[in-house]
Amino acid sequence: MNRTLVLVRHGQSEWNAENLFTGWKNPDLTPLGVEEARRAGRELRKRDILFSAAFTSALLRAQHTLELILEELGQSNVPTIKDRALNERHYGDLSGLNKDEARDKWGEEQVRLWRRSYDIAPPGGESLKDTVARVIPFYCQRILPPVLRGERVLVAAHGNSLRALAMVLDQMTPESIPSLELATGVPVIYTLNADSTVASKAVLD
Repeated sequence: MNRTLVLVRHGQSEWNAENLFTGWKNPDLTPLGVEEARRAGRELRKRDILFSAAFTSALLRAQHTLELILEELGQSNVPTIKDRALNERHYGDLSGLNKDEARDKWGEEQVRLWRRSYDIAPPGGESLKDTVARVIPFYCQRILPPVLRGERVLVAAHGNSLRALAMVLDQMTPESIPSLELATGVPVIYTLNADSTVASKAVLD
């Protein structure tokens, strides 16, 4: 059985390029982001992976990335589920602010805690712990079952929702997970054992 799970962080968004906190705001991809998504599709095509299901968030930048990847694969008809459970972490009052301006307003240390701690949420927003609490049940209920049946599943999502999945797949801790960096548009291919543990992992960078 080929229990394959591929995770891809969306390509560069317009707000990534402008150094803004994005969260649940809904900018599209930049031209570079479009190319990153297409390149991800081309890299996956080299491995002849035929996907049976795809998952993405309720946000445009992840949906557009998935659409471009599937187009490059010639698999645009793959059944796709879009769910806010896979959305980026909600940044609350930081959403739409320039990260440098946020540091000027609240201080370097406070913004660092909001961005990189596990359980400290920005005003009106989510901590990474909160994001994990919505992503992991969705993973266990919707994404993992088809993978364990031997299907090949593609997930296009966001830095923090994918960090949540990495906590499970890579057995990372609340102390180590905030420092995990996921490049935009770079597929990570996992093959799973029958007990859902990771048999192998490949980063296509």
